This record gives sequence, structure tokens and C-alpha cells, in this order.
Amino acid sequence: MRKLKLQMQITIDGFVAGPNGEQDWVFLSGNKGPEVLQEVIGFAADVATSCDTLLMGRKLAASGFCSYWEDMADNQPDNPWRPLAQLITDHRKIAFSHSETIQAGRNLEVENGDLATVVQSLKNQPGKDILVYGGADFVSSLVSLNLIDEYYLVVNPVAIGGGLSIFKERKVLQLESSIALKHGKVINKYLPV
Repeated sequence: MRKLKLQMQITIDGFVAGPNGEQDWVFLSGNKGPEVLQEVIGFAADVATSCDTLLMGRKLAASGFCSYWEDMADNQPDNPWRPLAQLITDHRKIAFSHSETIQAGRNLEVENGDLATVVQSLKNQPGKDILVYGGADFVSSLVSLNLIDEYYLVVNPVAIGGGLSIFKERKVLQLESSIALKHGKVINKYLPV
């Protein structure tokens, strides 16, 4: 059975975005040197390589997510993020929506069915694992339905005091590994208990 893997940036006080979806804290000054960038890109590419399908919510798909990565893959050969952009562009992508049936993006499908039923069906299909990028409301639904098999949380050394969380109720997780990156980011891999 395929695993559903969540990869998400998070603050030390547990938020994945500010109150209005801000993520300006992900690469703060002093936290975006070339060594840190290479470590983060390498980690993200490793997780993406283990997967062949990417899930996201309607809001993330509508935000220009696909066009951003497609442009980088097609037109920015010197961008250090290009290998990850190529993976994201080539992966099958499924955006979940209750209302929309069409979204723009290469290899992008829109799914209107019951979230738990569709994800369980995807897990039973042959192929590599499945990756979830977000957004916060969509991921929160997956967490609440106990559909996430592996949590890769990139903890940033910043507190924002309030914002969006993916955890709406108690969730006990087991730490499987922890990798400290230069300048304070820590990648924690958790498994559900």
C-alpha cells in the first residue's frame, strides 16, 4: 500500500502560516544562505522522488502553484530549485475541491469526491508514495481523518504568535528521525501512533 506523506514548513509555535496565510517567515534573513538552501532543496527533492502523485487543496492549486513550478522547470535552468520544480511539474497532481471541476496545470486533475474515500483508493493503487503539500485547511482535513502516514515537518526557528495550524485536535505522533540543518531549521519525521 502506498503511503501518504506530508511535507510542510512550520514555526516553533506550531503554525504553518500567519493569520492571513503569510509564509514570509520561511526564509528569513540569516536563514537563506546557499548551504541552507541546498540542504532544504535536497530534502524536498528526496521526499518528492519517493512519490509520483501530489495532493493539494483547491486554494493552493488556484494560487498559481502549478504555473510557478512549471515556469521554473521550463524557463529557469540556473535556478537551484529547478530539479524539484521538474519533479513537481512531472508528478500527477490532484487538487481537491467541492465546487470546481477545472484547474490550470500540467498533469493536474480536480477531484470532487469524498476525501477519505478518494485518498484510500489512491493508496491502494500501484505506484510510488503520495505527497501532500497543502494548504492549511486541506492538510488539516487529512490530519483529522487520520490519512497521513508520515509527517515531515520542517521546523523553522521563528515564532509568529498566531496563525493557521494543521492540528485541530490532539494528535499523538512518534518521532522517527530529526535532522538539524545549518541556521536552525530542523526536519522532524513523525509517524502516527
